[in-house]
Amino acid sequence: MVFLFPFLLAAGVYLLLRWVIWHPHHPGSAAVAAKHALWVGIIGWLVSSLQPAAKAGMIPVPGSRAALSTPELLTALAWPVLGCLAVHAIGQLSYPGPQLPHRQASLDVRRVRDFIPRRLAWTVFALFIAAAAQIAWTATLPGFDPQLYVPRPEPSGGYVYYGGDGRVPGADLAVPLGGALLVLAAGTFAVLVLIARRRRLEALGTEDNGLLRTIAMNRLLRTVATIASGLAAIAGSHSSLPDPADATGSWFNPAGLVNLAVLLAMWWWQPPRLSSGVTGTRPAARPDPQPATRLVASIGPALGVAAVLPVVAAALIPGVLTNHAALFVALAALAVLAVVTAGEVLLGHNYGIDGEARNWPRQAVSPAMFTTCVAAAAVLAGVVVAVAARQSELGAPPSWPVTVWSTAAVVACAAVPVLVIRRRRGVGSLVPGLDAALRAISLHRVVRTLAALLLAQAGSLLMSAGPGLQRFSPPGPDPTAALWQFASGGGVILAAAGVVIAVIPVRGIAARQKGTAPRSRQAVP
Repeated sequence: MVFLFPFLLAAGVYLLLRWVIWHPHHPGSAAVAAKHALWVGIIGWLVSSLQPAAKAGMIPVPGSRAALSTPELLTALAWPVLGCLAVHAIGQLSYPGPQLPHRQASLDVRRVRDFIPRRLAWTVFALFIAAAAQIAWTATLPGFDPQLYVPRPEPSGGYVYYGGDGRVPGADLAVPLGGALLVLAAGTFAVLVLIARRRRLEALGTEDNGLLRTIAMNRLLRTVATIASGLAAIAGSHSSLPDPADATGSWFNPAGLVNLAVLLAMWWWQPPRLSSGVTGTRPAARPDPQPATRLVASIGPALGVAAVLPVVAAALIPGVLTNHAALFVALAALAVLAVVTAGEVLLGHNYGIDGEARNWPRQAVSPAMFTTCVAAAAVLAGVVVAVAARQSELGAPPSWPVTVWSTAAVVACAAVPVLVIRRRRGVGSLVPGLDAALRAISLHRVVRTLAALLLAQAGSLLMSAGPGLQRFSPPGPDPTAALWQFASGGGVILAAAGVVIAVIPVRGIAARQKGTAPRSRQAVP
């Protein structure tokens, strides 16, 4: 029955997708095909979770939990890899066959490169290379045995609890992870070929048939990108685990943070839309004749590039940022604030006019964003107080001071872009209120960055300090110990909320200023 279950599940998925694509009056129409492609993407995403293999390669402390055996690890890796590929392959096979009395002949040769989204494909290729490099590096690391939590006296007085989980040699984990990555890469290419060569839908024209193949490739590549980054995160968790003999109070997995960023990016990377599908066609935005507006809008993508600066710095200076998650987050926020400042300087240099009035916006920051920033500050303060009290109670090394001073440094540095925004020369324009609107956009970006920083710092403190608090907990009964078991999970939620806030676009700021031009449909990042 165990071997029969995957085939029964595949048959159920096939019947579900056949039911979605079938329509009594319009089988295979654009609206039905768009809905079918959406269902394929949803089911493929649901089966792609690597959570059962998150603790792979770790040797737990005796008596705490059971370690993953080799068959269990292979099963935990096979389900998301093979399941995702199978769902997308079944999705292509579930399209209806020819229905017309005379079959439409097509002599064109369909190749993968004719339909694949190029930018997404190169992004996924880079993620596969990065995952392979992470797994290869993990293969070179030695293992160490777990140690029971025992108190040892310190020269300064008091006791420090030593102990924690161990890990297997890196090669023992790299083999199954590398095999899963190779299977994922080969299977992805095979499904891409299947998408390119499957039969066309008679109800759609040639252009819509090609666009439907691009949509299918987009959904496949986005899902396998998250799986590849998840495999790298598992390897990164193994390599970041400290030796329990060193009594390291906290640790941080940069690959896990990258995995979260990849997940959010793939959610945001929407596929193209069929001309008459269920979602309709996105109207083309009219070009803005104001060059100053185009400059401010172009700064948005640069903010995203600046936010990944810590990843580059961690690669150039190993150990400095990876051992202190707060520095990792603070450097990203500083890079974003630097880009905002540089953008304002460039805006004033290129389009500022001497003697032009400096129009300050009537509402510099929206109430929702201001409230979010204040709430994020309250959350960070509460987390710092709770972690500091717990670490002091257990005698654990304090990890919160780095979070406090790095956050305070970034908040102090945020005064620089605000001052530059305030003193920038006015921008002359035929559109009333444009100068005030541009200042409001930059202020929104500064406050948005601070709100994201505060929540991300709270999340990183919980994620890094949570395992250390468990290691230093006394062996006796402790009514509050159960709450700290969820510290890492709460930290992940707070960090994810910080990332979401960091990408909230600027909507309607120009329209809220007095006498501005009509509201644009496009959001400024």
